[in-house]
Amino acid sequence: MPCHTQLAPKQTVQERATEVRKAVETLNKALATGKVRPVVGPQGAVTFVNWNDSDRNRVTDACAYRRIMATGSALAKQQIARAEALAGRSVDRKVVAQGVHSHDGGRSWHGKG
Repeated sequence: MPCHTQLAPKQTVQERATEVRKAVETLNKALATGKVRPVVGPQGAVTFVNWNDSDRNRVTDACAYRRIMATGSALAKQQIARAEALAGRSVDRKVVAQGVHSHDGGRSWHGKG
């Protein structure tokens, strides 16, 4: 997974994979309890509001979204579905794959180019 390629100096891929799993588990719990809120942007990208940098551990919203949809709890997935309903659009997996993201909780969106 692309998140695993953001290695710290002298870090192994296995160590990074463990970090990613822990970060997404923390996000999964925070979504289920409402501490973090997903937001779907106008183009179908997703961001997680209130997911702080220390819990994030260099994991992108896109990577976290993919892991949650593959292995996350029903409550976390339900929160994402609720965000889609509030936005009036679904998360667009193509947009997520292209790297569209937000640094400010969904107030502005940026694409990778």
